[in-house]
Amino acid sequence: MINKLVEFALKFPGLVVVGLIAVLSLGIYKYQHMPVDAFPDISPVMVPVFAEGHGMAPEEIERLITYPIESAMNGLPKVTQIKSTSAFGMAVVYVYFEDDVDIYFARQLVSERLTSAMAELPEMDEPPALGPISTGLGQIFIYYLKADHDKVRTDGKDVNTWLRELNDWVVKFQLQTVPGVTEVLSMGGHVLQYQVKANPNSLRRYGLSLQDVVAAIKENNRNVGGQFLVLGSEEHLVRGVGLIEQLEELQNIPVKVSNGTPVLLKDVADVDYGNEIRRGAVTLDGRQEVVSGIVMKLYGENTSDVIKRLHAKVAEVTKALPEGVELVPYYEQSELVENATGTVKSALLQGGILVLFVLLLFLGNWRTAFIVALSLPVCALLAVIFMDLQDISANLMSLGGIAIAIGMLGDGAIVMVENIYRHMGERNELNEPKLTIIRKAAREVSRPIVFSIAIIIVVFLPIFTLEGVEGKMFSPLAFTVSFALLGSIFAALLLAPVLSLFLLQHREKKEFRLIVLLKNAYRPLLAMALRFKKTVVAFSAGCFLLSLASLQYLGTEFIPTLEEGSILIGVAMAPSISLEKGTETVMEIERKILKYPEVLETVSRVGRPEAGSHPHPVNYAEVHITLKPHDEWKRFSSKEELIAALDKELRKVPGVQLNFTQPIQNAFDELLSGIKAQLAVKLYGEDLHILRSKADEIKKAIDNIPGLVDLSVEQSFGQPQVQVVADRAACARYGVSVSRILEMVEMAVGGEVIDNIYLNTRRFGIHLRYQEKFRDNPQEIRNILLSTADNNLIPLGQVAEVLQVTGPIQINREKNQRRWIIQGNIRGRDMGSVVEDIQQRIAETITLPPGYTIEYGGQFENQQRAMSRLALIVPIVIGSVFLMLWMTFGTFRHAFIIIFNVPLSLIGGIIGLFLMKEYLSVPASVGFIALFGIAVQNGMVLVSYFNDLRDRGKAIHEAVMDGALLRLRPVLMTAATTVLGLLPLLAAQGIGAEIQRPLASVVIFGLTTSTMLTLFVIPAVYSWIEDYNEKRREIR
Repeated sequence: MINKLVEFALKFPGLVVVGLIAVLSLGIYKYQHMPVDAFPDISPVMVPVFAEGHGMAPEEIERLITYPIESAMNGLPKVTQIKSTSAFGMAVVYVYFEDDVDIYFARQLVSERLTSAMAELPEMDEPPALGPISTGLGQIFIYYLKADHDKVRTDGKDVNTWLRELNDWVVKFQLQTVPGVTEVLSMGGHVLQYQVKANPNSLRRYGLSLQDVVAAIKENNRNVGGQFLVLGSEEHLVRGVGLIEQLEELQNIPVKVSNGTPVLLKDVADVDYGNEIRRGAVTLDGRQEVVSGIVMKLYGENTSDVIKRLHAKVAEVTKALPEGVELVPYYEQSELVENATGTVKSALLQGGILVLFVLLLFLGNWRTAFIVALSLPVCALLAVIFMDLQDISANLMSLGGIAIAIGMLGDGAIVMVENIYRHMGERNELNEPKLTIIRKAAREVSRPIVFSIAIIIVVFLPIFTLEGVEGKMFSPLAFTVSFALLGSIFAALLLAPVLSLFLLQHREKKEFRLIVLLKNAYRPLLAMALRFKKTVVAFSAGCFLLSLASLQYLGTEFIPTLEEGSILIGVAMAPSISLEKGTETVMEIERKILKYPEVLETVSRVGRPEAGSHPHPVNYAEVHITLKPHDEWKRFSSKEELIAALDKELRKVPGVQLNFTQPIQNAFDELLSGIKAQLAVKLYGEDLHILRSKADEIKKAIDNIPGLVDLSVEQSFGQPQVQVVADRAACARYGVSVSRILEMVEMAVGGEVIDNIYLNTRRFGIHLRYQEKFRDNPQEIRNILLSTADNNLIPLGQVAEVLQVTGPIQINREKNQRRWIIQGNIRGRDMGSVVEDIQQRIAETITLPPGYTIEYGGQFENQQRAMSRLALIVPIVIGSVFLMLWMTFGTFRHAFIIIFNVPLSLIGGIIGLFLMKEYLSVPASVGFIALFGIAVQNGMVLVSYFNDLRDRGKAIHEAVMDGALLRLRPVLMTAATTVLGLLPLLAAQGIGAEIQRPLASVVIFGLTTSTMLTLFVIPAVYSWIEDYNEKRREIR
């Protein structure tokens, strides 16, 4: 079958050339129109459910809303886990599904269960809703609006209230029309509200209640339809118009008529513009508050394409903004996309140039070099075509796969062309037709070429078995490597013989000078290795054992941190802090940050948006720091130095805990285990007080572990509460129901949106509650008057106790139980060692009550899963490769000789990680997998030719000497092209290089030592085993 492909190509060379042109044309077209991302979307299939419980504390949210929704979601098909957060006024339940579940089907399942759970939920202003159809990495574009106070006309409103209205009703709706945008979340500023602040004394004077006010407003704020009238030959629609359109109309609503005189709403309440109660703010450079918008990408859409459409729409929106208003993007993933893909594209181009240089150097003939070089873009473009068929975007990992393979793509063509070129020199004197020479030469190496490349593809199979984040991250790399290598088989079998037919000529049997020099240097060393076979084998085995022993000193981590070019600081403040004070604290932090000349701008988000996002409490903020280009930095040489300086300076701010990270890394960490740090100790149990106490103990025990930084306990407790607890005996004595007390607390103190005012398509709430002076402290709440059964008035304090206590800020749940987290980052040390120290400290010092458990989450959890999976699959794959070799060569001993090269490759890979100061991570493991395949390929090249020479009647020693010398050039060429093809990835400093560097280190150093040992150890082992086999035959 393999030889038939070669025969077909040589029989129809024109068809092969047409195919070549078609592949180049289609590949270039697909590449130009290929979607681009920074890296694969690693988000799980997750459906968030948001439910607002007006004014409820976290305890009530958990009990009345979160738990019923959680319970309803249990049992859904293919659900992997359910997490939830119960915060003040909001519940968020996250339902995670297996990766093969369609997101829209998952949302349908959750929606159906949510509908069935509605009967168990309390009455709410708005029913629970599903979150945006987006992912954890969906915040692709964030902007803020700022206004020139001297130019804008705000119609008497606060400028940030006016900007928020502009964003909510103009900018937001325009951006939501962009294809690929699922939601635009507003944050910051104030939402305009019409506020009715009732005076309880005035209400009593006129004999009115809050319910009377509600009824009066609703009765005076509606439109109706009266069908139509036929007047002559025309129809006239009939409308009853009674909607309130102006503040004065609301103020003048009659609430009651007393002695023929109307009592207006403004007589019993202050009626004016106001601001909706907010739970978040956005600040700029420590100077002012601004209004921000967060653009969420639709699940499955391509980031680069969506941002391009957004830029076009933003340009339109900007033209239509009022004078003095500016829309300023401060974060967009397109910059990361361009930088990350630019890094790997640059490495790909540089690698290709270096590979071409190697080909010219070793082949010494531009025609042969051209034939091999042409196979590189052909294979790469074939991979691009397959990527398009598999809906794989061009990203750091998929393009990285091509960059990794670039040096291997020409291996098959190198062996083919080198053999054809050598045969043309050897058979020049025989005057054989060129076609016959090419056919014979191609048949000689076609089978080893196919099997050696197939083995490399098989070796990459373990990557496809990775699960979760690591599977989504590295599967595109494995796909593109496999696609490109598959293309290299066809390039070697079809393209190389045909181009050789067109381009190569008969030549004198004369070797290139460089090859002569290399052979002259190699021959005596090889002879020495064959003379001292046992010593060579023992030395290589010793090196292998030493490298294995050194593994224990090699640190481990999940995936190296991707450099994004910006900084994000998570700021946790005192649990009891107010939004206003928290905003002041964050602005102070911003001002300190801006003292550093390396910083361009800071934008901070305090708390959370009104809906559709993570329920951050008001004591949590995220400070986004935009940095100047590195060549403009003055004081610091690296980002790590800047972070260390910022950390030292900002910790002077009292009452804050800091977590230094990056925007994507922050989302990445949260996707891994629901926390905003690299490492988490998760504590599970029922009692919040015990969880809090044990969490503090754990933090104290591990606080001084080297390499563990930004350590903090989740701020989930310490929220001051004013509790109104009904005295049931007193209630019975006065004839006051508990419900009446709670209704008064809910409406008079908390307030309620009772109706809306419509201005064209814009809608603003009418909010009712007592004036602030009647509800602004516990004593005033005690003084609120209630009607008794005999129509007397008594203060609320006589039938209820008003207590000041401390409760939770939020309650987090996972695996159907409450969860508390101790979290931190790793800096200056490997993750594996840090986790080992943490586990040891906790085992020695912490005793948990029955029913309480500890788990380790974050990147460590995923690292353990990935390494466990590879530890299981890689030996199976190596065993499969061994069986393939056995089938190919027909003998156990030859398969063993080739597979013996695999441990030799491990030596250099480990040395490379030590020299480059890299840890053993998932990328490094992928590098070892690639290295094993290349090592097997080199072993096959030698052993198959040894066997060919033996079949021609040569003795063992002669066959090994001649075969090793004849195969020196292809072995060195394949090694050199692979090493130099990866060298730019090793040297790259751009964004994204961190992930590829461990892989490149392993392959480059591993292949270097492996090739050197291969040229001596494989011949020695082959000679030793074959000599032993010959002696056994003689004895028989």
